[in-house]
Amino acid sequence: MMLRVQEICKQQGITMQDLAKKMGVTYQALYAAVSGNPTIGKLGEIAKALGVGITDLLNEDKEENTVVCPHCGKKIKLEKGE
Repeated sequence: MMLRVQEICKQQGITMQDLAKKMGVTYQALYAAVSGNPTIGKLGEIAKALGVGITDLLNEDKEENTVVCPHCGKKIKLEKGE
């Protein structure tokens, strides 16, 4: 499953290579992470480098408050607790 990393990079006017440099990793390592099943920690690193939330990386569809699990591909609805 490819995350929205490329889309967000494009919106910010940077390349995946630029993002990899910003994160201090190789392009190959970044590509492997976003193409596979990244850990929550890796998602956090990518999100921080892009200045976005982790859920922004996962939202493949534009349904509000819905994310797609990078491990199983299921849509998960996020609800605000009280």
